[in-house]
Amino acid sequence: MAMDATRVINGSYGEVWSDGVWLTNVTSAEALVEINKEEINLSGTRWTGHKATGLTGTGNIKGYKVTSEFIKRIGSIAKDRGKPFVTELIYKLDDPEAFGAERIRLKGVQFDRIPLSTFEVKTIVEEELPFTFSNYELLDEIKKR
Repeated sequence: MAMDATRVINGSYGEVWSDGVWLTNVTSAEALVEINKEEINLSGTRWTGHKATGLTGTGNIKGYKVTSEFIKRIGSIAKDRGKPFVTELIYKLDDPEAFGAERIRLKGVQFDRIPLSTFEVKTIVEEELPFTFSNYELLDEIKKR
């Protein structure tokens, strides 16, 4: 049976939520879990085996610069005795033609840098916010009907 092309998810329906607020300025978002492995050399074979030893969550949000909110929130670590800004993000894909919506909660999100300033003459200012996270939870999943 051929795939129904209308069920392919359109990224225009992607959303990122932070502390219950929809970040409407986001133009792209990514979250990945890298499986860390150690090489295992086995006798009797030329093949190298692999043993999973850990997980590393990384992600990135890109979007239009609208406010100084992330400078303040992430920059809290730069204050004397400042604490790192740790939050949760929810990524959502909800294309009305898809088999359903997918929501993923990223836990223990910590941004990698403070986005102080970037601009170029005659261009829209965008921010890029790379981050790490320590766990995730699949809140809603897309299932073929």
